[in-house]
Amino acid sequence: MVLLILIVLTLPLGAAAQDRLTRLYAPEALIETGLLRHILPRFSLKTQVKVEIVTDSAAADILLGPDGRALFQDSNRTWNLKQLSKGHKPSERLAKWLRSDVGIRTITGYAPNGQALFQPPAERAEDPQEVALDGDVSLGLQTAKAKCGRCHAVDPSTRMTSIGSTPSFFILRTLGDWQERFANFYDLNPHPAFTQVADLTDPFPEDRPSPIVPVEMTLDEVAAILAYVSGLDGADLGKPLEHN
Repeated sequence: MVLLILIVLTLPLGAAAQDRLTRLYAPEALIETGLLRHILPRFSLKTQVKVEIVTDSAAADILLGPDGRALFQDSNRTWNLKQLSKGHKPSERLAKWLRSDVGIRTITGYAPNGQALFQPPAERAEDPQEVALDGDVSLGLQTAKAKCGRCHAVDPSTRMTSIGSTPSFFILRTLGDWQERFANFYDLNPHPAFTQVADLTDPFPEDRPSPIVPVEMTLDEVAAILAYVSGLDGADLGKPLEHN
């Protein structure tokens, strides 16, 4: 039986949907680690490309296994990436993201029970990351005001209603890694204690419920916030302070 893990965002139907779909083969041993459930939603969130994992290598566009280019390693082996469908843009985007610095950090950041399972191979070349921010900007503003505005200033109307010690979206937009911060905000403290992203984050432990009313989002809403923030002008922080 083919094992399917569908990472579903808002995608077009029919032939156009195939332009946003890639099929990835991985051995059962790798699937059982939970790594793919950890990394693929993050890729789909950034690119709007759906990934279907298959256990039949003949049906795949990309293979993770013993052949191809070294991608990452564990204590027993090196996992290689091999792209089969040359010129297939969704597959190229996935391969490029997996080889990028952000992709490798996402892989090596997977640490169930606090123990990292994977590390970069001894030698690898980095590829630039390709990011598509084509979410719904209007939905992004609406979601940000409803679900982020109680702590952050997300637009001019919330500048006086947010928590003063919490950085505004305008300040965060000035940071060089703002895209990664917003795409993975639910992993950055203090968000994991009270944030749930449907089909992505684990439920709160029974003995550690959310200390406040939980913030609940969908992947579509996270993508929409990214698109909204991409259009913001960063805060003017002035010149650096000069010390005598």
